[in-house]
Amino acid sequence: MSQLDTVLAAGRRAAEARMRDTVRLYSQGADSFDRTTGNTVPGVQTTLYAGKARVKAIAQSTGEEAEAGERELVLREYEVQLPWATSLPGGTRVLPGMRVEVTASPDARMVGLVLWVTGAAFSDQATAWRIRTEDRS
Repeated sequence: MSQLDTVLAAGRRAAEARMRDTVRLYSQGADSFDRTTGNTVPGVQTTLYAGKARVKAIAQSTGEEAEAGERELVLREYEVQLPWATSLPGGTRVLPGMRVEVTASPDARMVGLVLWVTGAAFSDQATAWRIRTEDRS
């Protein structure tokens, strides 16, 4: 093992030690309309990862205002860090539009927060797998 590999392994252990939140990364199928009941039926959710993570607000995020339908939204950016060695089933890649739900956190206010994936970074020299998300509430 090279000196770089030793340093990276230590950094990855340290990054995982800071992962005190629990999240669920999932994709959701398209909604459908039930003509019998007149209700929209949510698409099927497929869980790709469930486990420890670190969810943190991005400091320079200004909270961009946007409009969706007739509703005003404030988009706040978050970075979700998963263990570096995390792999998704069947070689699935993280794609924009997937979602991350915070299922447990030492900060109880974060539980239930659903974040929308905007991108993911890959690097063999990273200490964690970083996924960019936004809160669309």
